[in-house]
Amino acid sequence: MNLISEDSPHFHGSASTFKIMGAVCLALVPTLIAATWLYGLGAPLLVLVCIATALVSEHLCCAIMHRESTAGDMSCVVTAMLFAFTLPATCPFWVAVLGTAFAIVVVKMMFGGIGNNFANPAVAARIFVMVALPSALSSYPDVAGKPLDAITGATPLAMESNPYSIMDMLLGNHAGALGETCIITLLAGYLFLLAIKVVDAWATLPFIGTVAVVMGLAGEDVVFQLLSGGLALGAFFMATDYTTTPMTPKGKIIFGIGCGLITSLVRLFAAAPEGVAFSILFMNMFVPLIDRYTRPRPVGGVKNALV
Repeated sequence: MNLISEDSPHFHGSASTFKIMGAVCLALVPTLIAATWLYGLGAPLLVLVCIATALVSEHLCCAIMHRESTAGDMSCVVTAMLFAFTLPATCPFWVAVLGTAFAIVVVKMMFGGIGNNFANPAVAARIFVMVALPSALSSYPDVAGKPLDAITGATPLAMESNPYSIMDMLLGNHAGALGETCIITLLAGYLFLLAIKVVDAWATLPFIGTVAVVMGLAGEDVVFQLLSGGLALGAFFMATDYTTTPMTPKGKIIFGIGCGLITSLVRLFAAAPEGVAFSILFMNMFVPLIDRYTRPRPVGGVKNALV
């Protein structure tokens, strides 16, 4: 028998940050193709602007911090794509640059880089733009490229009545952000990540299920609520983030239920028609606490103390 004298870990898997993030990027490509088909070449150009900004921002931050650059691990590319997917195709490039830089520099790198950020950078950047530059998110193009006012009814959630069929909602034949319209491609990407075991469903299913239950009890159209807004993008790709979601299945279930409950309350009672980003950011703050009280207890160990 061979005795191992080195420090742990003693066994290494084949997975790496680059491979995992690359898989997520690949899973997002079908939605990018759909956005290009629906909204034109402005969609991929906006995504490319966000990606370029993220790469430069992270590389410069590492240089300033005298650290080896982590821009090549693809994590900043995932952040850039997810943030771009929350924007309308008509969003000015300078707004995309500002939001992406905020996500990488302020939310990610100022807290130590990948694995140390307390909030999902893409979600935080979306809320930053929403609060600081609301006019940039005030109009969304429909599938013919005609700009519509978001407040008076560009996106389905902002409308008093839903004029779209279920198939229109699934295919993205309505106004909305780049990655919030074509549910079929979002689902396909998520199922791909499930199949290769990059993500799991512990947070996703409770998130979607809670929205369905609360909206059903409130007398809302459940199918419409599930297929509209950023629920699919948030539940499939943001609530499954490794760093900003709990580590245990029990913790992920709590996280998902919390996200679903807050999303539903915002949609029902708040002035804003959408609540996915707010719910994820709010629950991100409770992840350390959830992890603390849901982590497995060693045999013979004691329960976690309050201090």
